[in-house]
Amino acid sequence: MATDPSLKLDRATDFSIDKIFRAVVKLDGSDLHLKVGQPPYVRVAGSLRPLKHDPIGALEMRDLCYPLMDERNRDIFEAEGGADFAYMIDVDGTQWRFRVNMLTQMGHVGMVARRVNNTIPNFKGLHLPDVIEDLCQFDQGLVLVAGVTGSGKSTTIASMLNWINDHYRKHILTLEDPIEFLFHENKCLINQREIGIDVKNFELGMKHAVREDPDVMLVGEMRDRETFQTAIHAAETGHLVFGTIHASSSASTINRILDLFPQDMHASLRSALETNLKAIVAQKLLPSISTDVSRVPAVEVLIMNSMIRKLVIEEEDEKLADAVRLGSQDKMQDFNMSLKSLIDQALISQDVAMEVSPNKQQLKMVLKGIDVAQGGLL
Repeated sequence: MATDPSLKLDRATDFSIDKIFRAVVKLDGSDLHLKVGQPPYVRVAGSLRPLKHDPIGALEMRDLCYPLMDERNRDIFEAEGGADFAYMIDVDGTQWRFRVNMLTQMGHVGMVARRVNNTIPNFKGLHLPDVIEDLCQFDQGLVLVAGVTGSGKSTTIASMLNWINDHYRKHILTLEDPIEFLFHENKCLINQREIGIDVKNFELGMKHAVREDPDVMLVGEMRDRETFQTAIHAAETGHLVFGTIHASSSASTINRILDLFPQDMHASLRSALETNLKAIVAQKLLPSISTDVSRVPAVEVLIMNSMIRKLVIEEEDEKLADAVRLGSQDKMQDFNMSLKSLIDQALISQDVAMEVSPNKQQLKMVLKGIDVAQGGLL
């Protein structure tokens, strides 16, 4: 892989972690990767590009990374082999925030950092479907945004919370690990709590939350049973709860949730989902062919209508994908519908769409104008 000719890092005079972070900002990179034995890598427009620098040695890596961690995160890193935290850097008078994951691999220190935008784009700026605005208007329930790492989940949820902030007078409470976007209050009162700094863990934070009079809650990433249980409980008690989850589609999100729990709890969990889950937004971030934007999301939207609730409670998850495809009257859309829309808007190429489509034959039919939203669910 060729190095980036636009930036050279001088080891002798100015090689520092802050210098590398500034390079990410100036290259408009989304992610920074540091690995022993390799030069720094920056993800630009979806592709990893090495900076022009010699490979980083093991001791040099420790000298670069360890000063980023405070005593608490250093203890976590030494005990668990990894730590998550936020880091801020000034670039030409502007503060930029990074979400940092420190890690160990093959006995060496490494790091991956995600750049967090200073401003929170609106739905139009993110090329999200209009139905996303509807999901912000629920009074209570659970709304999940699913996707793999780097799919833009946090940005989508931030835009949703910011829409609420612009339109309602409510109390928004976030529990994050670490805090990513910094919200500026408009109509809402907003409290952001960081796990490990403001509160010990998600479970304790949720216990406190019921006494903090929130209308809307963000429960960071739902990665374990305890976090999901507390989020469901908050939804049951009249709050609108947003959360992210690692899953590739709306149907696989249901399976991902079930996998967090033992089999004997699945029936009660399905009942809780039928009652409290309002919607699942699954997205994939794709390279754009437009000169105005580098990447755009393909978005699948599942709305918990009567058909979806029936399939969930009756354990017919294999039919969920068809139900989403047939649910356009409820503003649902599957990935192929989203891909066609992005092609029609000249935002992505047909080659990219075919590459990521979960059903390539169906996408070919859609692009030819053949109506595939017909038939029924048995």
